[in-house]
Amino acid sequence: MSGRPSSARAVPVNELPARGTISVDLATPTSALAIGAHPDDIEFGCGATLAKWASRGTTIHHLVLTDGSKGSWDPTRDEAALIALRREEQRRAANVLGGSDVEFLGRIDGELRNGTREQWEVSRWIRTIRPDVVLGHDPWRRYRLHPDHRRAGFIVTDAIVAARDPHFFPDQDLASHRPSALLLWEADEPNHVEDVSEFVETKIAALMAHESQFESTMGIEEGAAAEFDAFAHRLHDQLREHGRLADLAYGESFHLVTEI
Repeated sequence: MSGRPSSARAVPVNELPARGTISVDLATPTSALAIGAHPDDIEFGCGATLAKWASRGTTIHHLVLTDGSKGSWDPTRDEAALIALRREEQRRAANVLGGSDVEFLGRIDGELRNGTREQWEVSRWIRTIRPDVVLGHDPWRRYRLHPDHRRAGFIVTDAIVAARDPHFFPDQDLASHRPSALLLWEADEPNHVEDVSEFVETKIAALMAHESQFESTMGIEEGAAAEFDAFAHRLHDQLREHGRLADLAYGESFHLVTEI
């Protein structure tokens, strides 16, 4: 196979904002809902933050929008088996972070659409779970290539608007819900950092649960111990870079939206 990645897929901060514009650490939420396009996106985007909150009593929920069926470079791989494996990997990863609930929307990997039905389903989960904080992809990140990541971000922002306003989707027969905060990972303009200095290894351990993605996403060939170490080193470097935004040893950076 060719086209092997040279670094972890999680993208470092591309521009450092001016000093003094970064907030640090939300109050520990009672509940949080993380919404990712694929199995493993949540762990890459906010795994250490979720682990920190879970250790402090937050109820964590995962919602994965696609089936992960494109997550292999092997053209002969059985698609149904890969989907089942990626679901099991996601459940294991969520358990590493603190016993998170996991739900799957099941859209076809690579074919995610930001349609009314997708907004209906995600807003239903927001109204059902009633999270204090929602976390998701930043859909405005410049030069983002993967269409599922862009569309997942916009599904989240559109569904939050629908979930907060009672005249959207009244057929759900659920009370509207307005989260107190939205955190967008891989942010184009980061303005918030969560201190994750004690949870770097937990994030890495959760990512290691996604074994099917070692080669295609993490640059780790089977049995290559040195490449496991190199991947962990890249994650440490990334989290140090994010932490420097707020003079922290390690951080996960986001764009924080509180006017919801």
